[in-house]
Order: sequence, then C-alpha cells, then structure tokens
Amino acid sequence: MSLKIDRGFFKYDVTDNHAILCVSLDASVKEIRKRYLEIARRLHPDSTAFTSTEEKNLASELLSKFVNPAYESLSTERSRTEQVIVLSHMGKSLRQESHSVEVNGELAKQLVIASNIDFFYKTAISKLGEHQYKNIQQSAKIISQISELNLVYLMRNGSNVSTVPGSSGVVQSKTATASTTPPPPPPPVKQDSAADQYIRRAQNFIQQNQFSQAKVELQDALRLEPKNSRCHSLVALVYLKQNQLKMAKIHFDNALKLNPKDEIALTWKPKIEKALGQQSSGSQVTSPPHDGTNQPDKSGGGGMFGGLFGGNKK
Repeated sequence: MSLKIDRGFFKYDVTDNHAILCVSLDASVKEIRKRYLEIARRLHPDSTAFTSTEEKNLASELLSKFVNPAYESLSTERSRTEQVIVLSHMGKSLRQESHSVEVNGELAKQLVIASNIDFFYKTAISKLGEHQYKNIQQSAKIISQISELNLVYLMRNGSNVSTVPGSSGVVQSKTATASTTPPPPPPPVKQDSAADQYIRRAQNFIQQNQFSQAKVELQDALRLEPKNSRCHSLVALVYLKQNQLKMAKIHFDNALKLNPKDEIALTWKPKIEKALGQQSSGSQVTSPPHDGTNQPDKSGGGGMFGGLFGGNKK
C-alpha cells in the first residue's frame, strides 16, 4: 500500500510533523514526547497489536518514514519553535490567496466557519488522535485531515500561533460555547507578490534543512522585493542555521526596520547580539582553527552556542 499524504500542508510540499503525531500547534515538548511514545508502542514490530503481514509492514513503514522523523523534528523546544514559525509563515502566505486553497475534510470545512476557532480546533485534533493509528489503513488519510485542520487554523487565526506552549495562541476551554455572532467575512483576495513563490519554495527547503537551496530562493526573492521584511527574516534564519551570526544580524536588522513586530527577528536577534558580544569580549567562545585562508563568516561556530542550532551546515 502506498502512503500518499497530499492534503493540508503536504499539498504544498511542506511536511507537517504536528499532523503526523496529531499534536496541536502549541503542544509542549513534553506533550509531544508522550504522544510519540504512544504511537511508537502501537507501531513498533515488538509491541504492535496488528497481526497481518500487510498491517505490520505498513505500521513499520509509518514508524520509520514518518513518525520517527516527525518526533526528531519536534523533540526540542528550539526545533519545535522553528517548525511552528515555518508553518505560520506558510499559513500567512496562503491566507493571501485563500480563494485558491481547496479544503476537502469535513472537520476542516467546519473549522472554516466555526465561531470558536480555538475550541473547535483542539477538540477536532483530540478526536482524530484517538483513531489515527488504530486502523492502520486509514492513518495516512487521518494525517491529511489533521494537516488540513492546521492549515485552516493558521489561515483563520492570521497565522498567529504563539511559539510558547500553553500561551494564548491556541487555547482549550471545556466550558466554551458557540457564539451567536456570525463568523467574520473572508479576507479580501490578494494577488501573489513577485517574491511569494520563491519564499514558499525557500520555506520548504528550510523545513527539510536544505539551507543552501533556501538561501538561493530567498536571494532571488530579495532581488525582486528588496523591502520584503519576511524575506529578510527568513534569510537571516538561514544564515543563523549556517552559524553565520554577523550576516544573520544584518538581515534581522533589516527585517525589523521594515516590520518592527517580525516574530523571528524579535526571537533571535537578542541571542545573536549576546553571542557576538561574548565573542568580542573573549568569554569562553572558541573559534574554529585558522588555516591561513580567508574563511567565511562562521560567528558562533562553537563554545556556548555550538552554532545556536547545532548540527551541520548544509
């Protein structure tokens, strides 16, 4: 059986790890780990309750190709935050072209018109999670439905999901009731800017940790729209991923000049300034060995941050 997931964020070539694990967009790392262990016990060959060879093979494929990579991408607070930021930017981009976004799942369609967006979203996620990996033949379909819910939520909520777990981004309220106020009209249709396609491709590359390719797309976007604050912020994020703190700071500065409320820049610029300040004062930040050649800017490549994000550059 082929595992085909082509709805929600997956339709736009963005892997929705929250949907694979069926956790809400504001789930904490602790909640994510608990959910992962539940799924792993159900799918692992040594503990699965599935009996047929086909079901066992499918369970193993889901675990190795989807569930394990999804947990790896969400297992730390930093990586979880990065995932939410990428999805939020994608939701904001698609909100501007909502006329072309197709929704197929019944729950996602209901979320489009729901009065209490947060309560409906969390309730729907909880219901789908109960069945996500019980009938293994339906798992891919349910992942698609959850990703559609995430996409609609971010589009309706202005892609304003807090990266701090348990904060006001997504709020569950058991006592919430439906409002009699009719839902707000859909936002006016806004045409793609010249840079939007480049930015979407770059976001996908960032999601896949392919930072060199993302940088190429974003540099092309900046040539078209040099005053695009979101583009500057994403370029800075890529430089940050590649441990080039000085270049990251330059682009975060540009992003904040154009948009003082830019979430990525506000999150990371103070940390970069702190790291650069420690380097200039010579406090316990080691530099890579110098071989006498002109090295690219690798500020923050060791010591306290280990490159802020850790991992290898790509």
